[in-house]
Amino acid sequence: MQTAGGLHAVASKMASRPDDFNLLLIDSIDEALLSLGESARRSIYFHIEKNFKVRRKEIPGDLEHFQLALEKIFGVGARYIEILIMRNLYQKMGRSLNLRKNDQLEFIKYVEAAKQGFNEECSCSHDC
Repeated sequence: MQTAGGLHAVASKMASRPDDFNLLLIDSIDEALLSLGESARRSIYFHIEKNFKVRRKEIPGDLEHFQLALEKIFGVGARYIEILIMRNLYQKMGRSLNLRKNDQLEFIKYVEAAKQGFNEECSCSHDC
């Protein structure tokens, strides 16, 4: 497993292509989980893979099961992990995540919106 910093460096260099959105997302998830500590992050990934059959690299393609796993592990606290993930992701994309206290975070919709924006930016660039 790469460290969050190592994956971030790879993702930053490669973020000019639409397929690399998944690297940014995984890096964002790594950083959010790392805020709980390295041991906790490893344990969470192990638990998600063992009990929910979602491997770390498969998370971008199976967000529903990943979100369900977070909810089963953290209960209502999953919302805070999801917010950390989204803040990390939007920051990596050079955007700000504007959440007001009363906003209902819909994690999967925010990820899909971020991916769409990322792909649109890349399709407008001649470097992609």
